[in-house]
Amino acid sequence: MIELDGSFGEGGGAILRQALALSMLTGKEFSINNIRKNRPNPGLAAQHVACLDAAKNLCSAEIVGRYIGATEVSFKPGEFKAGHHKIDIGTAGSITLLLQSVLLPSIFCNKRISFQITGGTDVNWSQPFDYFKYVFLPQLSRYADIEASLFQRGYYPKGGGDMRVVINGKCTLFDPLPPITLLEQKKLLLIKCISHASIDLEQAKVAERQSESARLYLEKVGAPFRAEHQYSRSWSTGSGITLWALYGDDEIDWKNPVILGADSLGERNKKAEAVGKEAAQSIHELITAGAPVDPFLADQLIPFMAVAGGKIRASKITNHVRSNIYVVEKFLDVKFEVDENDNIIICEKKSASQATD
Repeated sequence: MIELDGSFGEGGGAILRQALALSMLTGKEFSINNIRKNRPNPGLAAQHVACLDAAKNLCSAEIVGRYIGATEVSFKPGEFKAGHHKIDIGTAGSITLLLQSVLLPSIFCNKRISFQITGGTDVNWSQPFDYFKYVFLPQLSRYADIEASLFQRGYYPKGGGDMRVVINGKCTLFDPLPPITLLEQKKLLLIKCISHASIDLEQAKVAERQSESARLYLEKVGAPFRAEHQYSRSWSTGSGITLWALYGDDEIDWKNPVILGADSLGERNKKAEAVGKEAAQSIHELITAGAPVDPFLADQLIPFMAVAGGKIRASKITNHVRSNIYVVEKFLDVKFEVDENDNIIICEKKSASQATD
C-alpha cells in the first residue's frame, strides 16, 4: 500500500488525480490523507468525487472514503477496461482536470478508449479546452493518437459543457518509448488564438474584442497572429481566450513540438479588452522568458517523463511540479533532478520491469 500526504507541495487535488492515474497504470493500491489540506475548504469536492467515480468505472476499483469532505481515501484498482466511458461531473467542475485522472493509463493500455464528459470546459483554476487540445495533447502524440472534440462549452456556474476524447494508444510501458526533450525555445513562428463567448454576448462582439486586444498587445513580438472567434449556446454566460505560440527552426517539429500557452476567462464587470490583454501579457512573459515549456505544461509532463524519461526546461518550477514528482516517485522506480537555477527537470527512465514491479 502506497501512502501519500495530500498536503505536500501545492496541497490541492492534483495529488489525488495523479495518484489515481498512476494506480491504474501500475496496478498498485494507495491511500492518501490530508486531502486538499491547503485549500479553504479541505477534503474532497464534488469534482474530486467525480474523478474517483471515473477511475472506479475504468478498473472496477475498491474505494474507501468516497464522499464530499473526506480527507482520507484508499483506492485499490482492478483490471483496466477500455471501450467507451460516459462521465457527468454534475457541476461546472473542470473536465480537463478530471482527465488527468484517466489519461495516463488510457494512453498506455494499447487499446482504443473514449470518453464523453459533461462539466466545465472553460473554468477557473484549470486549463481550458483549447489549451488542452492545442498545447498539451501535441506532446502526447509521441505515445498515442488522441482526438479531442468540443460539442458545447461549459462556463461557471452551471457547466453543461460537452467534451469528447478518443485515444488510440501506440505503445505500452514495455515498448521503447521516446523521451520528452524540450530544452530550447527556437524561433517564434506563429501565435494562434481562439476567442470564444456564449451566444448572448455575440451582439457585443466580445470574442472579437478579446482577440483584438490581445493582437494589439502582441504586435511588439513581431510574429504572425491568427485568430478564430467562436460563439456557442451554453448553460451560463461566459467568455474566454486561449493563445498559443508555436516555435521551430523553419517550421514546427510536430514530433517534438515547442508550444507555449496562456489563457484568460471573462468575468462579470471585466471588459473584454481586459480579458484579451491579460492573456497576451501572460504569453508575452512566457515568450520573453526563453524557455520551451510553460509552467502549466511542465507539471502535466511529469508523469509521462516518469515512464519515458526526458529533460525539459520550464519558465518556472511550480509547487504543482513538486507535487507531481512526489507522487510519481512513490509509484515508479524513478528519480527526478530539478535544477532550480535554470529551471531544468530531468528524469532518467528505468526499465519497464522496474517501473511496474
